[in-house]
Amino acid sequence: MCFNCLLRLKPRYKRLVDDIFPASPQDGLVKSNMEKLMFYALSSPEKLDRIGEYLYQKASREITRKRCSYVKIAMEAMDQLLMACHSQTINLFVESFLRMVQKLMECPEYELQILATQSFVRFANIEEDTPSYHLRYDFFVSKFSSMCYNNTQEEETRHRIRLAGIKGLQGVIRKTVNDDLVENIWESVHMDKIIPSLLYNMQNLSFKTEEEGTMENVDPNELLACNRFEEKDPAMLAEACFRELVGRASFGHVKSIIRPVLQHFDSLELWASKSFAIHCFRLIMFSIQSQYLYTVVESLMIHLDENSKLPSKIRTNVAEVLSKIIAIAASESVGPTVLEIINSLLTNLRTSVTRQSTNTVSDAVEDEKLYQEALIAALGEFAANLPDYQKIEIMMFIMSKITNTKPIVNLSNVDNQIKHICLKSLLIVCSKYSSIHMTATLPQSFLDPLLRCSQASDPQIRLLVQNVFHLLFDRHSNTSKLSKPTVEFSSSDITYEKCSSSDVMFMRKYGPEVYSSLCDSLEHHNNTIDNIEAVYKTIALLCIELTSEETIGDLLYAMVSIQDMALTSTTLPNVLKYQLHTIVICLLSLIAYVHSLRPVQDYVDKIIQTRRDLKASHLLPELCMHYEISSELALPQGVLLDQNSLIESVKEAGIDIVKLSSEAGKHNGLSIHRHSWVDVPSTTVTDFSILETNSSSSSPFVERKYPNEDLTFEAMKRVMTESHDTQRKNQANRNAEIVNMYKTKPFDELVKLSSPNENDTIKYKLNEIFLKMNIDIRNSSKNDNTTKEYYKPVVETLFPECFVY
Repeated sequence: MCFNCLLRLKPRYKRLVDDIFPASPQDGLVKSNMEKLMFYALSSPEKLDRIGEYLYQKASREITRKRCSYVKIAMEAMDQLLMACHSQTINLFVESFLRMVQKLMECPEYELQILATQSFVRFANIEEDTPSYHLRYDFFVSKFSSMCYNNTQEEETRHRIRLAGIKGLQGVIRKTVNDDLVENIWESVHMDKIIPSLLYNMQNLSFKTEEEGTMENVDPNELLACNRFEEKDPAMLAEACFRELVGRASFGHVKSIIRPVLQHFDSLELWASKSFAIHCFRLIMFSIQSQYLYTVVESLMIHLDENSKLPSKIRTNVAEVLSKIIAIAASESVGPTVLEIINSLLTNLRTSVTRQSTNTVSDAVEDEKLYQEALIAALGEFAANLPDYQKIEIMMFIMSKITNTKPIVNLSNVDNQIKHICLKSLLIVCSKYSSIHMTATLPQSFLDPLLRCSQASDPQIRLLVQNVFHLLFDRHSNTSKLSKPTVEFSSSDITYEKCSSSDVMFMRKYGPEVYSSLCDSLEHHNNTIDNIEAVYKTIALLCIELTSEETIGDLLYAMVSIQDMALTSTTLPNVLKYQLHTIVICLLSLIAYVHSLRPVQDYVDKIIQTRRDLKASHLLPELCMHYEISSELALPQGVLLDQNSLIESVKEAGIDIVKLSSEAGKHNGLSIHRHSWVDVPSTTVTDFSILETNSSSSSPFVERKYPNEDLTFEAMKRVMTESHDTQRKNQANRNAEIVNMYKTKPFDELVKLSSPNENDTIKYKLNEIFLKMNIDIRNSSKNDNTTKEYYKPVVETLFPECFVY
């Protein structure tokens, strides 16, 4: 039998396949015969699987013979047939095609591997009607990933192989993530190969960009859109592939990506390269679907929790990465997610403070502080992008963490540090908040713990609380203009406007309580100049932002109270007393300036001039740490405020201070003190020694209902700090003592205890008041018969319980 006869015994598809190979491989694919093969394949699609199998066999023989040119011709024919197939029939050809690609990739020849990768990428862009996950994809993932790590000495070859590996991974991703069997590609066995391979190549890009100084601030979207993106750069292509993979991830698959990223950074210690870590996670945040952004933040914080024993520098870099990306997630975080993130940050801060307190190495302590600052920055960035109502919720949540730890007084060092950190966190959130209405900014559940915190024994805690008040009260950026106490406001550029009705209601309700707390915070003997200036600034902001004619009485009352404190306090050193006198005159000058009270300003100017004339510079700005003043010249005559003169100047300015003080006092249960300020004449004290011997007559606020009652600062602080259980227990003990007294003492002794003393000053006061009331009643109703019943002693009518028999 001749050779031609043997050829005719072959099936037609084999003859057509044989005809596409030329006699000399340099001539390339025979195009005319290739067209015949394609026509036959399209006419008889059931033969596609056989054509593919026969091409695979021929290519395998050529690979064995190391005739690479014929292998390339076979692969080219495969590609053309693949592109010509319709989507309905392509599945018949896919298995043979993938076997062919795998065979070429198993060859040691780099050219064949690159050729196979290019064919696979073309196949990945073809849509199939019934796609399926082939087991060969597992091989492709492993092979393409290994190509991404190629370290051939020749740079051009190395780049070509890495590019081929990255393109191959991109093809696998495109072919699988949208299929019904998508779960296969998201399994950890595949992600642990794909993600590190891409990140390994992206590192080269980061090194280049770091040298240019733009790594941390570059926008990944702009980076990919710029002209630098070339397919000849493996780093750029790896970044594009990584973005595509992240963008295709659904909710259940986000953590499948983040987990190998974190593992890769840990294993290769890439957190030290902070700029690359920031760029990588920013790229993830810009690529991921917006509703899944918080998952990335959550994963990073969980990673911090699980690796709390890592070196503080590494944790600091992780925290800084978190601070750079957390703002992106804030816009999509709602409800419990917000508080979960804040709670996790606060927990890490508390853990860091505890670790810092047990560390004795100075460098380690400093690193912990940097870590804490990074976490606080992350919290601030997160809060900055939240709506205002959520910022208030965060502030209240942080405040609850402060008040729920331990009482404010007598804290241990660790507790103090924890409160410092929490208050710094609160401060950073406040700096991102814009106050409009104080009723919304400072609800009672937030204001009360803040005021309690302002009485802490630690001056730094008190200072932080005042800084919080500055941020919340200042709505016209006046804080920087009030940095130091001064009496010259005429040339200042302070911005203010009329107080709104809602703010007036706020100050009516909470003003006396706020002023009282501020005055108490000035009575701590360990106050520094910063503390005094901070309280001055708080009161000044209240004057500018929240005080009106209706509430100015409370503010003036606070000024006189501060002066009275400086005169009567036995615990404050003289330096602090001088500072209190200084801020009083400065604040009165500000009140007169803001509210255009010309008579008050004249009176204040008179006192200032008197202090200057008498060389009492220690009672004028600026505040100093030490004053070289003898006790005889400490408070010369005429340098202090006189309440009567101040009241007259306020009345002359058109404000009824008696009415305002009375209404404010009634609202807050302070009418007795307010009337004593207005009605009782005062004496100007010029020496601390005189005051100590006769403080009850010199102070306008000392008149008491019960003269023997203990109303010292220590007693009031003890009452405030006692728990409700302790108060109830003390009250029960007092009641038991009274009951026991009435059970055991003789009747005559009880009568003697209940009867008023002839020498009691209260009796004479009462007789004087009742006599005056009877005279007024008789004069006003001399001809009125209906008032005859009032002619009997008022004591008998109004106070029958005072009579024993």
